[in-house]
Amino acid sequence: MTSTTPAPSGYRSLNAYLCVAGADAAIRFYCDIFGATERMRLDGPDGTVGHAELEIGDSVLMLSDEYPGMAQKSPKTLGGTPVSLSVYVDDVDDVYARAIAAGATSVREVADQFYGDRSGQVLDPFGHIWAIATHVEDVDAEEMARRAAAVVSGDNS
Repeated sequence: MTSTTPAPSGYRSLNAYLCVAGADAAIRFYCDIFGATERMRLDGPDGTVGHAELEIGDSVLMLSDEYPGMAQKSPKTLGGTPVSLSVYVDDVDDVYARAIAAGATSVREVADQFYGDRSGQVLDPFGHIWAIATHVEDVDAEEMARRAAAVVSGDNS
């Protein structure tokens, strides 16, 4: 018997899989905005995407078009999503602005956060929420707790 690892080479232990109405357009959006590269695609019937894999940084994002006869439905079909994806980028302000220009909707404008990231959120044109961030400061646990308490109390000094 051959020994294997739990995840195949090139995959993380946890990988996101999105169901998208319009997967081909979503792939182009994620490549243009987040710098994703398409590493594989299996065509589905009628020009749909049966399965695709993108690399964003050191992570894999899998996606496919909806399959009406199965449990795979997009946020647009479901009327929203309770899930968001978080991605670190080199320049959050640039990526956020390009996402908005490409049809995303602002959920939260970019701002410095108490935990050391500069981040914002967008709803992409396909119904998925993306938290986009650039880490700008390492904050130790004690300082983070102090800052969090200040945010909750409204004292942002």
